[in-house]
Amino acid sequence: MPDTIDSSGFTPDLLNPALPVPLYHQIYNVLREKIRHGELARGTLMPGEQELSRCFEVSRITVKRALNDLAADGLVTRHRGRGTIVSGGSTIPVVKGSFDTLIESLHLMGLETEVELLDVSVISANDALAEQLHIEPQSKVQRATRLRKLQGEPFSYLVTYVPWNIAVRFPAKQLASTPMLKLLESVGAAPLEAEQWITATGAEPSIARALDVAPGAPLLKIERIMRGAKGLPVQVIHAHYRPDRFQYHVRTQRRRTSTGESSVWRDVG
Repeated sequence: MPDTIDSSGFTPDLLNPALPVPLYHQIYNVLREKIRHGELARGTLMPGEQELSRCFEVSRITVKRALNDLAADGLVTRHRGRGTIVSGGSTIPVVKGSFDTLIESLHLMGLETEVELLDVSVISANDALAEQLHIEPQSKVQRATRLRKLQGEPFSYLVTYVPWNIAVRFPAKQLASTPMLKLLESVGAAPLEAEQWITATGAEPSIARALDVAPGAPLLKIERIMRGAKGLPVQVIHAHYRPDRFQYHVRTQRRRTSTGESSVWRDVG
């Protein structure tokens, strides 16, 4: 008989009825993340539907739907008369690296990502975007929205802005199959330097749906300006990363200045 999971860790404060996400899917997300992080070990017996409904203060039908969805994703198995047994585990790795070496790190780990092109359009740059791209306000800009997945799971939500005089040189359909950096290089607009800002933010509803997280869930946000020859911007990117899929890592080294009187910390990878 497998060990039964302690139900004390399932409480109604893990759910938020005010969110537009159905309660059954909130329960699904809670249980899925606990399974993937090893808090609910493979081979253990889940508390019964009635016990979970009491813990979460929801109906039994709500709990049943959440457990059925977990079973459909291969994370649990449902057995009549025996209950629900955890069968999945932490299958999606957490990538540790810098944004500069992210793709290289994935390849070194033997992991493959896929990109889903969600939208491509031509917009007029507002004042803020025009300033970042060093173009006139209302100038044409290509806006592309893409979702990157790691082993089939949403990993990052990317919105890129490229000046039209550069974007017009490559077919928009290539955005679905070719990394943006390669496209820029292929048209003579290779980035040579970058400036970026990193912060934490709550997931907006559209981004939350794409990344399969609850609205308002914490995300890692990066805003980056890529510059090419003569320091002219060739791309602005706004990216949102799931913190359970990516950890930002920087290694620094203490070096003396040319005068030898003091030392400074510099990023080395």
